[in-house]
Amino acid sequence: MATLLRKIGLIRLHNRDTEDPKHHHNHRGGGQQSASLRGKGGAKSGGHKQQQQQQPQQQQHPGGAGDASPGPGKGKGKRAAELAPRDKAPAAAAAAAAAGAGGPRERAAGARAGPGPAVAAAAGGSLVPAARQQHCTQVRSRRLMKELQDIARLSDRFISVELVDESLFDWNVKLHQVDKDSVLWQDMKETNTEFILLNLTFPDNFPFSPPFMRVLSPRLENGYVLDGGAICMELLTPRGWSSAYTVEAVMRQFAASLVKGQGRICRKAGKSKKSFSRKEAEATFKSLVKTHEKYGWVTPPVSDG
Repeated sequence: MATLLRKIGLIRLHNRDTEDPKHHHNHRGGGQQSASLRGKGGAKSGGHKQQQQQQPQQQQHPGGAGDASPGPGKGKGKRAAELAPRDKAPAAAAAAAAAGAGGPRERAAGARAGPGPAVAAAAGGSLVPAARQQHCTQVRSRRLMKELQDIARLSDRFISVELVDESLFDWNVKLHQVDKDSVLWQDMKETNTEFILLNLTFPDNFPFSPPFMRVLSPRLENGYVLDGGAICMELLTPRGWSSAYTVEAVMRQFAASLVKGQGRICRKAGKSKKSFSRKEAEATFKSLVKTHEKYGWVTPPVSDG
């Protein structure tokens, strides 16, 4: 009899140790199934699909349904393992957002992506104008150097150039010749005036904008020379200027306008010795530009050349 009881006890212990763990899992999940039955009608089928999707994950983690000896705390561990992949993604995203570009990987990714729009805009605000200014300076310098070389090669010595304080952008130009049949030429001979001296200053965006040109000496009357030595010529205005105009061409046009406008050397006592001023010339030129922009420039007849 004792032997029979020992055999029965061993059979029970064996059945308990080899019992299917799914029985415990289903027993623990009974509350969840009852809750799902109180929900929508399609929740049972969804729970069945979710259970089928969880089985491969349970086989990968120890303590799941595939473990032959589940302990008393393995059910909670299995549930935590199932929820871990869902919780890792938001947590990782939050950590990356909080860390910013602190880690080496984040810094490497930021370097590959390049600066953001705000950084690029801030950098562009300071770098673009500086680069543009440097480019304009190079264009202006190359153009003026070429102009100087072309003037030096003139065979008729029509004009000559001297740099003011060795500045490439500030010239004193001597006009040596005008029409020899004009009264202005006669005035130059009678007053022993060898040349008409003009000053040309070139803006930063030359040759796309005209130079500012004014007469320095002698003091002239008429000939489209106004107060301060300002010169009334449309091609010297932003509207009439072209980047194709050269200094030589501008000076030849000025010599022609002097003769056409009956320019004369001022011989009045006291007034002839008064020199032109740049400030007065600039104010006069601005005023005449506004006047001509409002009323237009008078085009001379074809018979006048």
